[in-house]
Amino acid sequence: METASTFQVLPSEDDEKPGAYAVFPYDRDLVARFRDGFPRARWRGGEQRWFVPGTTAVRRLNTWMAQELETLDRHADAKGRDAFTFEPLESSYLTIADDLKVRTPYSRTIVEALRSIPWAHWDPEERVWRVPFRSYEELKSRWPEIEEAARRNEPEARRKRREEQKAQASQEANQIHAERRRRRYPVPWDDLPPLGFPLATTNWGVVVFEAIDVDPIDEPLAPEPYIHAKGDPSRYVWAHWRMPTLQEIYRTRPVRDEEDPGTRSARGWWWASREELRDRARKLREVERAQRARQVARQASTEV
Repeated sequence: METASTFQVLPSEDDEKPGAYAVFPYDRDLVARFRDGFPRARWRGGEQRWFVPGTTAVRRLNTWMAQELETLDRHADAKGRDAFTFEPLESSYLTIADDLKVRTPYSRTIVEALRSIPWAHWDPEERVWRVPFRSYEELKSRWPEIEEAARRNEPEARRKRREEQKAQASQEANQIHAERRRRRYPVPWDDLPPLGFPLATTNWGVVVFEAIDVDPIDEPLAPEPYIHAKGDPSRYVWAHWRMPTLQEIYRTRPVRDEEDPGTRSARGWWWASREELRDRARKLREVERAQRARQVARQASTEV
């Protein structure tokens, strides 16, 4: 397909011989029309372009090329219509008029695809993308991508995805909650945590490990909540934990030099920092206040 970028008019820089150069793709009929319009033109093979002498050469060449481009566009549109008639696109997102109108739900994928199609443009009044028939082949090659993105962005499809994401998030939350109630945690059998000390963990914050199983884990470990336990589950054993008391937190000295983050994430436990101990202490105080408030409420209701 010919484009305006393949037709160029370049003014001559030779002051002694005014004129202009014409550059356009070779076509026998096009060359014949050019020679008819510019009989004094000469082909310069070394430069691969035509030279048209005269002080008005630039203006005359621009006028001629504009007419040729208009003619080429008409021919290209006719060819595109023939291609559409022979192999039409049928879709609820496509309307046929003087050109091709594409109306879809908003999608960045669709916008990028249509922007890559020559001569396609957005019509803000009709709120559609307009594609001339000369670009039909490009539109057809992009259509599977455009139509799939349009279907994915229909309101009903988006609503269904939101519901599925909520259901998945709820399932993961239930799984995490169920594992938390079991008070167990996978730790590498060759790098076991010490018992009886408040330690930080990837999943449960600061806890105290009370016991560690001897036998390796023989069940698959879900990525949630145990994101640190990767690979063969037999590399891990179950460590059983409890929440620390406030007094245990207050007595624990925070680590001064934190371990390498890669080591911590692979092992799943580490000595707690000052910030981690403070965070656990704050949450324990909140739990104590809530328990006292419930106890006061129960006593008040009993007295009544």
